Amino acid sequence: MTLKEPKFEFRKWFNYQWIVKNVPFFLFLALLAVLYIANGHYADNTIRNINKTTKLLKEQQYEFKTLNGKLMFQNRLTEVSRVVETIGLRENIQQPILLTDSAVATN
Repeated sequence: MTLKEPKFEFRKWFNYQWIVKNVPFFLFLALLAVLYIANGHYADNTIRNINKTTKLLKEQQYEFKTLNGKLMFQNRLTEVSRVVETIGLRENIQQPILLTDSAVATN
């Protein structure tokens, strides 16, 4: 005695009326698929833009640090005095003279 398994009949489930009745559901699934794909493309573009902006920011930081270092070097007293010697200026070596008012000093 062999028991026969009941056959699953596709024609019973997938007929014309069933397909027509479920067209809105199929359209909904298609819309979800399109939105899923569009979201993936949007995420890829966003990541690309973030990476590009990060790279530009790092380049700007390197440029800022380089220019800041050059400016700090050029603002040293020895560098300033070396540069202005070419136009005839030089650093004052004498002690400053203290000016006093004789009327204030006697009080």
